[in-house]
Amino acid sequence: MLFHDLETERLRLRNLSKEDTDFIFRQFSDDDVNRYLFDAEPFTDRKEAEALVDFYLKPEPRAQHRWILVKKDTGEKMGTCGFHAWNVKSGSCEVGYDLAREYWGRGYMGEALRAILSFAGREMKVKTVNACISVDNHRSIALAEKNGFAFHGETVCLSFRGTEYKHLILTYFRAKEPGK
Repeated sequence: MLFHDLETERLRLRNLSKEDTDFIFRQFSDDDVNRYLFDAEPFTDRKEAEALVDFYLKPEPRAQHRWILVKKDTGEKMGTCGFHAWNVKSGSCEVGYDLAREYWGRGYMGEALRAILSFAGREMKVKTVNACISVDNHRSIALAEKNGFAFHGETVCLSFRGTEYKHLILTYFRAKEPGK
């Protein structure tokens, strides 16, 4: 099995499991978490969380994976992070992450991001990782840039609820170590 749990100084990045369905429902029904996610409405039914968990638990090999961020000292579940659109041939994937509001601004997601970027290079043999981030999500853009992502001029507009939302495509090239 390629995907396994990871550890950082303060976090355990645990593979998503069926037992996380209630947490996933709470996380993705939260308006703060969903503020810049322009691909789906906030969850209103537990079945939506079940479907998302099932998506990330497809048998390996698969093009996506998600970890749950767990505080080591308290066992609290704080958010998720992981990859999707993994293309083994090109050595590329996309990253996604979310964090409950009460944990914002404490460096947790940067710590998790560095761990999964290292994993992507070592174990997935990924050379580039893209992040598609809303131009209005300044905190996420700053987090990505602090961890080695750079904007190379590519933007996309995502249509959601009849409105176009501009997103930057930031790219992380494996030649760099995250956070350096």
